[in-house]
Amino acid sequence: MDISYLRTSLTFLFLPLVVFGAPADEPSLTEPGPGACKRCCDSLDSSSDTPPVPPSHHHFPYPMPEVRPYINITILKEKGDRGEPGMPGKWGKEGPRGERGAQGQKGSKGQMGTAGDPCKHQYAAFSVGRKKALHSSEGFQVLLFDTVFVNLYSHFDMFNGKFYCSVGGLYYFSLNVHTWNFKETYMHIMRNEEEAVILYAQPSDRSIMQSQSLMLELQENDEIWVRLYKRERENAIYSDDVDVYITFSGYLVKPSIE
Repeated sequence: MDISYLRTSLTFLFLPLVVFGAPADEPSLTEPGPGACKRCCDSLDSSSDTPPVPPSHHHFPYPMPEVRPYINITILKEKGDRGEPGMPGKWGKEGPRGERGAQGQKGSKGQMGTAGDPCKHQYAAFSVGRKKALHSSEGFQVLLFDTVFVNLYSHFDMFNGKFYCSVGGLYYFSLNVHTWNFKETYMHIMRNEEEAVILYAQPSDRSIMQSQSLMLELQENDEIWVRLYKRERENAIYSDDVDVYITFSGYLVKPSIE
């Protein structure tokens, strides 16, 4: 009975070794040594001089999953706030001139413009006379005329005794008077309100014809007239109701725009 009990105990003691086997060493995943078996996928050019790869302590009996970072592209595509404008850069060098482009299409006809000023006559001439004598007074006097010889386009105003320039350009003017015995003759040809030239004769026991002429470059709306000096001296010009002793003439020599 004791022998049967002993056999039964030994059977339970060695039964795990028969079923599971004895523990073996951990399989090595390193390069096999010289003379050992090689796998068919190993390189045939492996040399014995290549140093053995040290065993790794992180070998696992199953493949590890590959870890890849994931970036949300939609976040990067979102438009940010607009930044402040930078400083302007320097001007670059001027490039070569480009080729001439093709001719464009003909535009449409424009609207009719406003009517222009009527054409001006590029001529001016006048010649007037006086049959009455004139004595000086307390102030200056405008020499008025009562006879018209020529007054082209009525540029000379007989009421005011003035020539009004309608066409700018170069003009010629002349003044002729008859002096009075023992009296002074003192007159001016005026341009607007300025004295242009003087006509003067000293007192004499004889009356004579006295004249003055000049050329002026006038602008449009300039005024030309004759003025008798005021009574600081015995100043007068002679004439009668029969003959014309006093004349004033002028004409355009060359207009400014031809």
